[in-house]
Amino acid sequence: MGRMIATEALSQAGHVAEEVLFPAAMKVDAADRIPAAHFDALARAGLYGLAGPVGAGGLDADLATFCSVIEIMAGGCLATTFVWLQHHSTVRALAASPNSVLRDHWLESLCLGAKRAGIALGGARPGPPLLRARAVPGGYVFDGSAPWVTGWDMIDVVHTLARDDSGNIVAALLPAQVSATLTASRLELVAVNASRTVELAFAGHFVPADLVSGIMPHAQWLVRDAAGLRPNGSLSLGVAGRCGRLLEQLGGSAAQSGGAAIVRAEVATIRAGLDAAAALRSDEAALPAARAAASVLAFQAAGLLVAAAGSHSILAGEHPQRLAREALFLQVFGSRPTIKDRQLALLTPGGPAAPGPHEAGPDKAGSGN
Repeated sequence: MGRMIATEALSQAGHVAEEVLFPAAMKVDAADRIPAAHFDALARAGLYGLAGPVGAGGLDADLATFCSVIEIMAGGCLATTFVWLQHHSTVRALAASPNSVLRDHWLESLCLGAKRAGIALGGARPGPPLLRARAVPGGYVFDGSAPWVTGWDMIDVVHTLARDDSGNIVAALLPAQVSATLTASRLELVAVNASRTVELAFAGHFVPADLVSGIMPHAQWLVRDAAGLRPNGSLSLGVAGRCGRLLEQLGGSAAQSGGAAIVRAEVATIRAGLDAAAALRSDEAALPAARAAASVLAFQAAGLLVAAAGSHSILAGEHPQRLAREALFLQVFGSRPTIKDRQLALLTPGGPAAPGPHEAGPDKAGSGN
């Protein structure tokens, strides 16, 4: 991705975050769904194609640009960013799909934001699969469930991963529509509830072969998944950064002003730690440790903002309580056992300090186990 294109993507993200998302963040927090105008603004800005190939109308953003855009947007409205972020997993999967007919039909419209996607990972996570695939004439039958499917009733397709009896992931691009064999149960969340996150239940759901985007060994998918942990850390940095800016706006005591400066510095430190850990392919513990540090920073920054803002922090229409709930949400979203263990260590009184960028090497990042 060229420097000028990256700069434009960051500029567009900043405009949408500050002019569209943040001014409406409190209304979205209390709403049943995210306004379609939010997603339309992202499409006009070209941000649905951020991770897509140039030939399909995408920007082919590098990891640094992609993560920076996520951070900027999460500081505007985490709920909108949460739904939008899922879309890019589908774009990447389709761009690499051997199913050229499926790819040619969907990829460009997804990159342009004319069509929007979510993901359902019921068969992909470690352990026994929640969603199973069984080969039948003409395709597959999916049975089981997929929890935490985001954007329901706001997306057109859902990239669904089931697992067959041979331990292979069967990925398919399915219409995001309920039917006699596919039902959706709404999950009520304490934060980002307007994301319309559901649990999908598949009961003998037939998947035609022409909707299958790819098949790969589960072990191979897990390796790819581990390598892709970095972007979710930017959600926490975005929330923490917004807390720091609101702290700065409060002014007041030297303690409050100092707190804003500390949050800014810690966001930069942990961002550098995440970037360094993402580059350490030889150290499997580095990235989970850095991810944990990011989510704990959001938690701490939100707590600092609540304390500094005082009694109005707990009013339903105020940003501090919203950001505190979003920080709570980010303690568990996109987590893994290794991330959770490191979070617990960081949150335990007297536990280790969060790693800075100079501590992200193999000997310093923490075990994460």
